[in-house]
Amino acid sequence: MNIAQGRERLEAIAGSISKVLVGKKDVTERVLIALLCGGHVLIEDVPGVGKTLLVTALAKSLGCSFARVQFTPDTLPTDITGFTLFDLQTGRQETRPGAIFAQIVLADEINRTSPKTQSALLEAMQEGQVSIEGQSHALPSPFMVLATQNPVELTGTYPLPEAQLDRFLLRVKMGYPSRNEEIEILAGEPRAELLREIKPVAGAEDVLALQALVGSVTRSPAILSYVVSIAEATRRHEMISLGVSPRGSLALLHASAARALIRGRDYVTPDDVIDLAEDALAHRLILSPQASFQNLGAGAIVKEIVRSLRVPIL
Repeated sequence: MNIAQGRERLEAIAGSISKVLVGKKDVTERVLIALLCGGHVLIEDVPGVGKTLLVTALAKSLGCSFARVQFTPDTLPTDITGFTLFDLQTGRQETRPGAIFAQIVLADEINRTSPKTQSALLEAMQEGQVSIEGQSHALPSPFMVLATQNPVELTGTYPLPEAQLDRFLLRVKMGYPSRNEEIEILAGEPRAELLREIKPVAGAEDVLALQALVGSVTRSPAILSYVVSIAEATRRHEMISLGVSPRGSLALLHASAARALIRGRDYVTPDDVIDLAEDALAHRLILSPQASFQNLGAGAIVKEIVRSLRVPIL
């Protein structure tokens, strides 16, 4: 698969999603970027704006195995990873895999469950495997977790631990539809009906080929230096207590390469880095108390940092 073929396949996937999700092309692109990177996405916003719809449409468009976990306060870690069971007939222990053993996993309303249950995803998201009763089990490939999250101000939510947030390649917000988009939603067919009509336009082998293609996208020394400059600036900023780690730098660089591929290029530009800096880095920062007093958000600080740095000329 070459760059042109890859872009064509990605446009087919995005077009399939757009049949049920009105607008939100930028959010769809972010999700496809994470897919190309083999990363995970945290989709955050108020209920009812299409978070679950987007993930379901993606899974149906890819034809990959799909599992949904509806997180609630009583969800247990074993509901996600699975458990072992003693079979009285055979006299042997049998492993019953949990929902995590799917290629596309929707962790719906992830912040409505306890941090203990949230942590059951850590090993899977970082290493592509889970441990059940001391035994490691590999997860299918490709593997992607798409988690939805309600704003922490809503009743019955738990803030995600820093280690959990750091496992997400990108954090994006859906946002409300525009007036015309909402009118289109109201006038159109029910979303459930449209979902049933979606047919796969790509398979697991296509996804793996696209992920390999991202590795061929050129990252020049100037781009590497630019990404590191952004990361270093977060570590020195007076409003940030804990800046971006090398994992965050790698996430931004890899996501920028995927964006370049989606745009039909085999090289990364500064625009790719600038466009993705907030979504790739803001959720990894721990702000100082002074930032809270001044009502500053992590996203705004990342934007300020990017504006303050010299953009490299390739």
